[in-house]
This record gives sequence, C-alpha cells and structure tokens, in this order.
Amino acid sequence: MNVGCVKEIKSNEFRVGLTPDNVAAYTAQGHKVAIEAGAGIGSGYSDQEYEAAGAKILSSAKEVWDFSEMMVKVKEPLEEEYAFFRKDLILYTYLHLAADRPQTDALLQSGVKAVAYETLTEKDHSLPLLAPMSQIAGRLSIQEGAKCLEKPFGGSGILLSGVPGTEKAKVLILGAGTVGANACKVAVGMGADVTITDINLARLAYLDDIFGSRIQTLYSTDAQIRRQMAQADLVIGSVLIPGKAAPKLIKKAYLSEMKPGSVIVDVAVDQGGCCETTKVTYHDNPTFVVDGVVHYCVGNMPGAVPRTATAALTNATLRYGLAIAGSGLEEACRKNPVIYSGINTYQGKLTCKNVADSFGLEYTDITSLIH
Repeated sequence: MNVGCVKEIKSNEFRVGLTPDNVAAYTAQGHKVAIEAGAGIGSGYSDQEYEAAGAKILSSAKEVWDFSEMMVKVKEPLEEEYAFFRKDLILYTYLHLAADRPQTDALLQSGVKAVAYETLTEKDHSLPLLAPMSQIAGRLSIQEGAKCLEKPFGGSGILLSGVPGTEKAKVLILGAGTVGANACKVAVGMGADVTITDINLARLAYLDDIFGSRIQTLYSTDAQIRRQMAQADLVIGSVLIPGKAAPKLIKKAYLSEMKPGSVIVDVAVDQGGCCETTKVTYHDNPTFVVDGVVHYCVGNMPGAVPRTATAALTNATLRYGLAIAGSGLEEACRKNPVIYSGINTYQGKLTCKNVADSFGLEYTDITSLIH
C-alpha cells in the first residue's frame, strides 16, 4: 500500500504521524511511504532520517495526498485539506468529529474511509490510541494551570505547592479517567491540595488506594461541582465520552462564584469542552478571561511537547496502522474486529453512533458494510 504522512498545519502543532522508525517498519513489509518535506522537523526528525528509513520525500502536501492510499496524520484535517479527500482514501488520525460538523460533512461527501484514533476501543474497553495523549494532556494541564495562576499570566498569584506557613492551591479535577489520573499524579507531586470527582465509584476507589490521604475523592453531581469550584484555584476539565461531545459540567453561572484569578484548564476542548464558556485557543495565545476566571483551552496540548508526544503516539498507532496497510481496511477488520470501532465514516456512511447522535444524523453499523 502507498502510505503517506504530511506536515501538520494546525497552529503550533509540531507532532508528526510517522517517525523514521515507523517508516522502516512499513517499508520492511513492502509498503511505499511518502513524507512531506519538513514534516518531522518539529519533532526532531530530519528528511534525511526519513530517506534513510526508506521514505520518498515529496515537496508538497498535495503530492503526498495524491500518492497516498492511506494517510497517517496526528490532528484532524483542516478546511484547506478537505480538497484532498477522495473516495476510498483511508485516513488514519485523530478526528474528534462530534465537535466538527464541517469536517464530518466533508468526509461523508467525499467517501473517505476515516479511522479515528480516539474511538478505537480494545476488548477491555481501553482506548489505546487516545491514552498516550491523554496521559500527556493530563500532566501538562497542571503544568500549564500552575503557570496561568501566576499574576503576570492573569492568575491570582498563588503557588501550587505553597510554602511553609501559607496555603496550598486548591486543585479540582473533574473526571478520574486517564487525563484526570495523570493530572492528579502531577498535582499531588507538586504539593497541591487535590480533589477529584467522578461518577464511577470504582475509579474513585482505585485512585483512593493509590493516593490515599493525599487526595479527596468526591462523587460528581452538579451541586458538588458548583460547591467545589467556588473553593478551587485551578479546575481541570477531563471528562470524556468516546466519540461524543463532552458534557457541559461547568456552567457559566458557576464562574461568578469562583475566586478572581482562578484558572480553568479544559482538556475536553477537542470534544467541544466541558465548560459552557470554552472556545478553542492555540499555544501562541492560549488563554482568555470570562467573569474574572482564566480559561486555558488549547485544542492540541500535547503538540507543545512533540518529541515526547510523537514518540508516545506512534508507539501506539503503529501496530494498527501496519495491520490496515498490510491487509486493507476491510480485511484488517475481519482479522481484528477491534479496528471496526475506529471507523467513523465509510464510503459516505456515518459509522460512529456517538457522532451521529451528536448531530442527529443517520447512523450505519459498520459491520453491515464490511462483512
């Protein structure tokens, strides 16, 4: 199969979909790989390294899209890339369609076979292609939130850990999944006063076993969230419903009850955000203020640490990508039914139920299309 990888064009996105080692793995199995010139520079990989691994370097994104039977990316295609969509192209990347109706429509109209990293679900219900970026985003959320709490960045001026004789910052984490657990780990490590909420009591019990008296676990209700937000210095929004828009747990009305200069980091922004006032921001202008509360809503947080993020992501995506390239998407699904769960659009049909429900569109069971 012809496999391609282009340079990401989202603002301040430095990750890349394939590393030179990945290229070597594809070419060792007989596939041809094309890389857009300069695609890996932001992650520390030169064109020469890709060539040494067996890739062909092409000068433009259009050349790579035209060459590719399977396109491997990191972020969802932007509007200027929709023109490259065509029937039977396999697109293998993060899509986050529930927060992006224009991209959904473009994929359906073109007939692209779109495989979304964020919905591929293993037999144990884990999300192996989302997990590494969730780990990074969770850890970064505390790092970035701590910075935003500094006075020059609009925050209240409180140090996360405090010092002897002063109060620690109060960190509230909404959601105890992968993002929340990793945020919790860093917040505890930095010495903050940490509270984490979820509706999954088993998950809260797990974190209680790990962190013990160093954290407070609470069952999540609207009233509890509102009460805790009024006391918090830093709030991390880390809720997830795979493929579906994030629930709006943080109401605008809550903001006026928060401390001036407090901070919200909405890690769920890729799925529309869990705060009613969320809007997508970028690394070069990451924050805005509503009712005295600093909002950090960068839609590609791991893009700030591309050396780590690219390695972590491609470690997870390579196995499934090789399976798709080696057998074709349809046969790969037959051999490993887990891959069905990653397919969001297929030849003009919307095959992710949560995305269909988000827009009120018709849903088609992918197994009815691929027997």
